[in-house]
Amino acid sequence: MRSTFCAFSVKALILTRLPFPIFALVGFFPFCQADTLDTKALSAHVQTTFNWQYHPAFSAPYTGPNSITSGPDNMYTFSATAMLGVRPWTNGEFFYNAEMVEGEPFSGNLVGFGSFTNGEITRAGGTSPAEYRQRLFLRQTWNNGGGSDHVDDEANQFDGFIDKNRFVLTIGNFATLDVFDPNTYAKDPLTQFMNWGNWTYAAWDYAADARGYGWGFVAEWYLNDWALRLGRMTGPKQPNLLPDDFALDKHYGDQIEIEHAHILNARSGKVRVLAYHDRAIMASFNDALNWLNSNQAIKYHITGPDALYAVRNTEKDKYGIGVNVEQEINDNIGYFLRAMVADGHTETYAFTEVDDSLSTGIAIKGNLWQRNEDSVGVALMQNYLSNDRRRFLEAGGNSYFIGDGQINYRPESIFEGYYSIGLFKGGWLTPDYQYILNPAYNADRGPIHVFAFRFHAEF
Repeated sequence: MRSTFCAFSVKALILTRLPFPIFALVGFFPFCQADTLDTKALSAHVQTTFNWQYHPAFSAPYTGPNSITSGPDNMYTFSATAMLGVRPWTNGEFFYNAEMVEGEPFSGNLVGFGSFTNGEITRAGGTSPAEYRQRLFLRQTWNNGGGSDHVDDEANQFDGFIDKNRFVLTIGNFATLDVFDPNTYAKDPLTQFMNWGNWTYAAWDYAADARGYGWGFVAEWYLNDWALRLGRMTGPKQPNLLPDDFALDKHYGDQIEIEHAHILNARSGKVRVLAYHDRAIMASFNDALNWLNSNQAIKYHITGPDALYAVRNTEKDKYGIGVNVEQEINDNIGYFLRAMVADGHTETYAFTEVDDSLSTGIAIKGNLWQRNEDSVGVALMQNYLSNDRRRFLEAGGNSYFIGDGQINYRPESIFEGYYSIGLFKGGWLTPDYQYILNPAYNADRGPIHVFAFRFHAEF
C-alpha cells in the first residue's frame, strides 16, 4: 500500500493574496500526494493576465451604429483564475475554476470587427471586477492499452500517464474549445496569438454563453493515430447573451471532429476535420432584409439589430465544416492552418460575424537564439461574409457586432505578429501588432493598426 502525505500547496497559498471570497478559499485546500509523482489527489493552479491594446486614428468617411471608433482609442482586459482539481476515484477528475475579470473594449462596446483583437474581451463586463464560476466539470477516462503517453501537470490536467487507446467522457460546465480544435501553435490567447481568428476557426459559431462557456458533454475515442470527438453543448437563450438555454433536446450546438496524427519528413503533424450544427431560435438574414425593406420609414434610425429581433421567432439550423492542420517543420518551428466554411443564412448565435474563415502562420521557439522561454508567432487571416449577411448589411442593417450603415464589401484581412518574452518561470511579457484591412468588411474604413502589450503569469 502506498503512503500519502498532505500539506498546504504553495500554489494554493499564493491564491490567498487574490481578492476574497472565491480566491482566498483556495488556500484552505490541502495538497495530498502519494509517494509517486503520477498519483496526486489534488491539483491547484492560478493564472493572471493583463492585456492592453491601442489603435491610432484611422480613415473613416462615415460611421454607423456598430462601427469601431475612428479616433485614437485604447482597451484593456484583466483576469485572474483559480483552477482546482481532485481525483475522486481511479481515472476520474473533477475540476472547478473561479475567475475574476474586468475590462473595456474599443469604443466602449464590442463592435467593429469580424474577428476581434483580444481573446479575453468577451468575459470582461466592465471596469469593476466581476467574479463568476468559469468551469465545473467531471472527466472520466477508460484506458484500453496500446502503450502510454505522459501528460504534464497543468491547469485542468493532472500529471500522469494515459493510454494511447482510451475513451474519455467530459460532462458539466466548460468551454467547447477546451476539447475541440486543439492546435499546438495557435490555440491559447493568453500565451500565443490574441486575435479570435488565430485561436480557433473565426467562422465556427460554437454554442456558448456570452463569456464562451456552456453546459453539456463531450465523448472522445482515441485509437492509435486516430481520435474521434462528439459533443453537445448549451447555447444562450437569446443569441449572444449570457443566460444558458438548458432545453438540450430542442436548442443546442453539436460538433464532431476527426483527428489523424502523422509523420511527414520525419516530423510530427496532425490533421483535424470538424463539423458543427447549431439549432436555436434565430433570425435569418433574408427575413431581416425583407423586414427592413418593409419598414423604410424607420430603417435609417435603427440603433441596434432591430430587424433581427423582429424576425427571430422560429427554430433555425446553422452548419459549418472546417479543417485544422499543424505540422512540425523542425525542432523549433511549427506551421498551422485553419479554414472553415459555414452556411451563413442565420444571424450570429454565440461567436463572430464571420461566415468563411482562413488563418495560417508559424510559431518559432526562442531556442534558436538562446532564449528558451521566448517565442515568436506570425499569422495571416482572411474573413468573409455570406451573400445573405452581405445583402442585409448593404441595405443598412446592423447585426450584433458590425454595421456601418452601409458597406463597400471586401474580405476582412488581418496580419498578426507577436514576440513573447520569458521574464521568469511561468511569466511572460508579449508585445503584439495587428494590421486590419477592411475592418467589418468595409473597404471605406481603415486600415487599423492595433498595438498591444500582454502580461501573463501562471503557477
